Amino acid sequence: MAAAVTLAGQPIDVTVFEAGKQLGGRARGVEHRGVMLDNGLHILSGAYRQTLRLIRTVNPQHASALLRLPLAWHMHDEFHLTAPRLPAPLHLLAALIGARGASLADRLAMLRFLAALKRDGYRLPADCSVEALLQQYRQSEFMQGVFWRPLCVAALNTPPAQASAQIFLNVLRDTMNASRAASDLLLSRVDLGALFPEPAAAYVQERGGSVKTGNRVTKLSIEDGGFRLTTLQGEAIFSHVICALPPHQVGALIDPLPALSGVAQTLAGFDYQPIYSVWLQYAAAVTLPTPMLGFAEGPLHWLFDRGALCGQHGLLGAVISAEGAHQHLTQEALGALAHAEIERRLGRLPKLSWLRVIAEKRATFACTPGLQRPACVTPLDKFQLAGDYTAGDYPATIEAAVRSGIACGEHIIATTGHERHQPHRTTA
Repeated sequence: MAAAVTLAGQPIDVTVFEAGKQLGGRARGVEHRGVMLDNGLHILSGAYRQTLRLIRTVNPQHASALLRLPLAWHMHDEFHLTAPRLPAPLHLLAALIGARGASLADRLAMLRFLAALKRDGYRLPADCSVEALLQQYRQSEFMQGVFWRPLCVAALNTPPAQASAQIFLNVLRDTMNASRAASDLLLSRVDLGALFPEPAAAYVQERGGSVKTGNRVTKLSIEDGGFRLTTLQGEAIFSHVICALPPHQVGALIDPLPALSGVAQTLAGFDYQPIYSVWLQYAAAVTLPTPMLGFAEGPLHWLFDRGALCGQHGLLGAVISAEGAHQHLTQEALGALAHAEIERRLGRLPKLSWLRVIAEKRATFACTPGLQRPACVTPLDKFQLAGDYTAGDYPATIEAAVRSGIACGEHIIATTGHERHQPHRTTA
């Protein structure tokens, strides 16, 4: 959708084929019992410049659709850090000075760590694991448990022992070493489909484009300098293709295209990590101390109060990122585990009205040290890749996906600029 929005203002005929009934991929709305949920509970940051720009472009209600909070890190009773509204880097300095739960030695070690990263330009001579990086800079076990490990898993969806330290530093650079607003947390007050994909579709259609949901592309072949696409509703010829499939599905589509054998080989080497979202509906009076609450230990990583965020009172959303024993539990068992863990932390809860577990078993690629990722522009002319897995500074996030889509759109605009008087049909 980012690619389609980028192209929509140009004289290029854009068609979007979406296999699912709803737009958004792994960041979409899901209806359950008349309630709109998200298939994954995503947190945006103020550093998501391109995502926020496109939301502003397509969604006139963007200001009310996002709850913007200064950096606030609440790990239940263990650790609390809140950044005041001061210019950078004073906001982080003040946040660390006022942090509750950490010793003075821990806070000084964290300041030294951040200062060393800034001095080195957030670049490593060689990539390593996040765990190795934290040990190198002598971060205490306490700070690793209540801050660094949860931050790594939230940002990279990869356990610290396996996660790329360089990609992690890229995230720190753009959130903690930029403007104060870059470190803000943005929580969606609406389901993720209503936040961007659906307004984006309306934006594209208003400008002459077409968005076809429930229409899977089943075959792709080269024809007359362009591409023939076979879908569930027929065939069509396009001058350009932007492939926005998840990385584990790309290989089957491009297998007949020898020019892309290197891309297929690169993607075959990817491993993946899951994200489980556990939705629990209680009586309307059930609330959390803050809209977003973290747990340093136990099966749950983050807990969201949908009543505080979007008026869905009594609805709690729990996130379990990356791999773990929870993957082997049934939906009912995982829901019971989440309910028991919340009670253990927050006290007695009323009986559950209902629960829903949404498991994205290949939610993200495993963001490991030195991982080779394919570029958006491929060796096959006029065929590009868009997705959070393509080469870039970020892990698998909404911002990474949006940036790749924009890059694909801008590449087509740049390379067809001298032919603007000719019709062009692009598909995503």
